[in-house]
Amino acid sequence: MKSPAHRSRDIERQAGYLRPEHCAPPPQLGPGAGAMWFIRDGCGIVCGVITWMLVLFAEFVVLFVMLMPARSLLYSLVNGVLFNTLAFLALASHFRAMCTDPGAVPKGNATKEFIESLQLKPGQVVYKCPKCCCIKPDRAHHCSVCKRCIRKMDHHCPWVNNCVGENNQKYFVLFTMYIALISLHALIMAAFHFVFCFEEDWNSPRSPNPLPHFSPACSSFSPPATVILLILLCFEGLLFLIFTSVMFGTQVHSICTDETGIEQLKKEERRWIKKSKWMNMKVVFGHPFSIGWLSPFSTPDHGKAEPYQYVV
Repeated sequence: MKSPAHRSRDIERQAGYLRPEHCAPPPQLGPGAGAMWFIRDGCGIVCGVITWMLVLFAEFVVLFVMLMPARSLLYSLVNGVLFNTLAFLALASHFRAMCTDPGAVPKGNATKEFIESLQLKPGQVVYKCPKCCCIKPDRAHHCSVCKRCIRKMDHHCPWVNNCVGENNQKYFVLFTMYIALISLHALIMAAFHFVFCFEEDWNSPRSPNPLPHFSPACSSFSPPATVILLILLCFEGLLFLIFTSVMFGTQVHSICTDETGIEQLKKEERRWIKKSKWMNMKVVFGHPFSIGWLSPFSTPDHGKAEPYQYVV
């Protein structure tokens, strides 16, 4: 097992070597500053916009190609309400994951005054990040995109243009879950649409057109446009279903084992108390269990579920 001194290059093991004089004081924030968290990363912004465009494209195909021309009003209403509700929750979760501070450590707090306020004991190990000049709490890692140290950083996700950390992991998990659900729902509806709309023409006796095509009652668009839109929807749905299902499973496993993706990748020494899987879920989604676990508008209340405790 590697010693903590070799885990990363940005570790200072003694308070005397922190050199606080090399750190400028943290910038003074004006009125209202810091109310909105948003990373100005070109790649992340493009990925976030693409995510919203793909969900809106799926909305368009589901509503105007499959549901509105359907003969059964009940079928259209039930599937329309279900799909739009899941899509709304997915986009709301994406927005919360993108615009929530993931747990950034105050930048530039490695000052002489702050170090003295810690009342360090002789020989006590402390950590300083030379990149953002902050005193790093345990389980915090520096993100080169956010340019900040993030508490319990799991990874930086360009699709939400943010790090997945201590404060926004719930919203990221909900985002992957709801995207997987709407992808599965869209694929099932597309399969039914193909089967029932083609079936009419295949079963028609001595049809003048031997090639299968959509009945005019199945779509408001021309048959070629309908087929192209449905194929694109199926391709998008299958791709996102696989991707988000894997991400959802990975995140749930990470939460249950109480090990972030970076900690697993670096094989860092576990120095925090091991808790039950159910308690680890409460740490992320809130204590106690409630319907708020599934809501991106509910901020987790940890209550008795302490984030993490360290072995003394």
